Amino acid sequence: MANLFKSCSLLLSVSLIIILCVQSRVNCTEFEVGGHDGWIVPKSRDNDQMYNQWASQNRFKVNDTLRFKYSKDSVLVVSEEEYESCRSTKPLFFSNNGDTVFKFEHPGVYYFISGVRGHCDKGQKMIVKVLAVHNPKPEPPHSHSPAPAPAAAPAFTSASTPAPSPSHHSNAGRPIPLLSITNLPLFLILLLPMLFA
Repeated sequence: MANLFKSCSLLLSVSLIIILCVQSRVNCTEFEVGGHDGWIVPKSRDNDQMYNQWASQNRFKVNDTLRFKYSKDSVLVVSEEEYESCRSTKPLFFSNNGDTVFKFEHPGVYYFISGVRGHCDKGQKMIVKVLAVHNPKPEPPHSHSPAPAPAAAPAFTSASTPAPSPSHHSNAGRPIPLLSITNLPLFLILLLPMLFA
């Protein structure tokens, strides 16, 4: 019986360590578009840039997500030309489930519009610039290499029907809570007694 308990404890400990190591490498933020109002048609022409103003106050990076909450509407990712004309017959991404999570998989400029006729013309549209995540690497001295070629057009994906999250009433993004790699040694020290029990 003691051996079975020791084996189960060891298996559980190793599983937790693996999960925590994987989670510690993730660093992303979820932004709730429109705050507590959600993805809605601006109430007046004076607010027709409200989503672009909101986007300009935030810094987006690869692996961040946008959460769009809405009713009887949709979210489309389109080209710049389709954004300007407020019309798209073949969007790069489409969702109408009322609670859409869109993940930025590549750096670049993303154009979002409502798919309901007339909503985009009234200001329900947004431009988001996504920054690349840089892992600084030391450059060799006197490096004169050419600039890298621009990345290919981004592929768009979404996590449909995500798990519900707590109410969030701020226009700012919120970090997704994860264990920091700096806490991992402490966690391992706490698990050692279980391994040798």
